[in-house]
Amino acid sequence: MKLDETDKQILQLLTANGRMSYADIGKELNLSRVAIRERVHQLIEHGIIEKFSVVINSEKVGKNVSAFFEVDCDPASLVEVAEHLANHPNVASCYQMTGPSTLHMHVLVEDFSKLESFINEELYSLEGITRVESHILLRRFKSRTGLKL
Repeated sequence: MKLDETDKQILQLLTANGRMSYADIGKELNLSRVAIRERVHQLIEHGIIEKFSVVINSEKVGKNVSAFFEVDCDPASLVEVAEHLANHPNVASCYQMTGPSTLHMHVLVEDFSKLESFINEELYSLEGITRVESHILLRRFKSRTGLKL
């Protein structure tokens, strides 16, 4: 599916407010609610819109410490380690990166004591991890809320 300018505008509006109604999008773009609904369904059907979700402010739900980790793994253990860590409730995201079997993780925890426990109990004790580097978030300037077209 090739995106036209209207599709891109619909995606930008939904990125800013995923709860925006088809009628409101139609008003913004001078199209009918039915036309918007059909376009959104096509975007979903073609996999351009993968899902609709909620962005939760982690600090307002008690997750006050945000840390990023670079985790090097033994190549034979990479997938097993990644799947284990990705299923941990404090892991917000986990990606395989270029480099020597490296995972990049974003972890959200309540406090520094919980971060220390996560590092000691989940990372240092997990077989297959060869190196861990951590970075604590001090201030957020921008979060990913969708691709800009």
